[in-house]
Amino acid sequence: MPPSTAAEPESAIETRGLEPVPESERTGKVRELFPTWVAANISVLLLTMGAGLVVFNGLNIWQVLLVATVAPVVSYGLVGLVSIAGKRGGSPGMALSRAVFGQRGNLFPGSLIWVARWGWETINAVTGAYAVLTVLDLLFGVKSNTVLIVVTLLLFVTGTFLVSGLGINALRVCSKWSTYLFGAFSVLVLGYLVAETDWSAVLGKPAGSAAMVVAGIGVIGAGGISWVPSGPDFTRYLPRTASSKKLVGTTIGGAGIVVLPMVLMGAVMAVSTPNLASAQDPVAFIGELLPTWIAVPYLLIALIGMLLINSMSMYSAGFTAQTLGIKVPRAAAVSVNAVISLVFGVLLMVVATSFIGSFISFLTLLAVAFSAWIGVFGVDMLRRKTYDSQALLDTTRTSAYWYKGGFAWQAMTAWAVALVTGLLFTKVDWFAGPLASSWIGKHGLGWLTGIAVSALLYAVLPRTKPTR
Repeated sequence: MPPSTAAEPESAIETRGLEPVPESERTGKVRELFPTWVAANISVLLLTMGAGLVVFNGLNIWQVLLVATVAPVVSYGLVGLVSIAGKRGGSPGMALSRAVFGQRGNLFPGSLIWVARWGWETINAVTGAYAVLTVLDLLFGVKSNTVLIVVTLLLFVTGTFLVSGLGINALRVCSKWSTYLFGAFSVLVLGYLVAETDWSAVLGKPAGSAAMVVAGIGVIGAGGISWVPSGPDFTRYLPRTASSKKLVGTTIGGAGIVVLPMVLMGAVMAVSTPNLASAQDPVAFIGELLPTWIAVPYLLIALIGMLLINSMSMYSAGFTAQTLGIKVPRAAAVSVNAVISLVFGVLLMVVATSFIGSFISFLTLLAVAFSAWIGVFGVDMLRRKTYDSQALLDTTRTSAYWYKGGFAWQAMTAWAVALVTGLLFTKVDWFAGPLASSWIGKHGLGWLTGIAVSALLYAVLPRTKPTR
């Protein structure tokens, strides 16, 4: 089935699904990516993760500064590099992945990435709900209970579904204004911390081990790694002539301008509130550390940011669902993830005993799961300059990306081997690979091992030739 090339009229609701964007509609600007990746990181969880670097990893402020600088450069550098495929092919990332793994083969990494999205959306939905509960407590003294938890989760997920269902134009507008507001109030919070913090205690903390620094980079960078397969989703409206260097630089800059100060603020807060890193509620501490006139508007703006993060994730998840053969419009595909995040969110808030423990474990496994795909797709990008639009949409034997039985065995082999290898070196709260105690495992480099193994193996295997 050939792709549609008719121009899609401008509207508030994006109706295009997996179909490649025609050249006539590629009117996007690289600079529009900056607020997109700012919005993708507006989460108070970065404060909690910054505190974890001090409390759990034992790092001092200078080591935290190093981690907070390197992590977004590495992780969002990968996001930016893979995003180049979006302007080349004009299609979402997991649709372009069909050209690499084959029409049937792509179902395997696609399914894993789709399921991983459930966890990411659940974590953000729970954090957003906690933000609402904290604001209700600060303003009206309303205490959390099971009914209120379900109601706040439902409201948050509904808002996420509406924004992500509208599509790329709504995401761009919301990202732009949330960037301005969050930036302004973050400066205000930073100023308050500078004035109120016991800097002798912060600067006097001894340094931690080099292994914990490297592991910290992996934990903070895992959030960015999770966006790598989604990168092309937000660049497919860029013209082919858009600068690749600017694309990568803008992606890193948008993420880094949020990640760096947020992680540092979390580390500073941990000195006076060491239980911040292990609290079941990852948001309530803001009401304890900041005056109400700062805490309430800051939480409300962060709430918008977390809603945007989930909206972006569900926006991409809708495309992934379509590549798996779920034959519904993109907006309808989004509803599946909305329902799942609501159910899992209730379980995490009501049943789970450790939010941050569950979160770090999830991030670690998420990075490993995505890394195997990143290595294979990245090597393919170096070899490939164009994508066959018709073959991407044709899921039958007539597709040039059918290969043998619908599988590109070279890509599938490299992906599977790298996925298993990465897990062998990984350790979380409830899982430990047999090689987790090795040097690679102690430094938390299972995800990097996955990228390296998949890239090297795919590079040395015979090249996959399109079906005639």
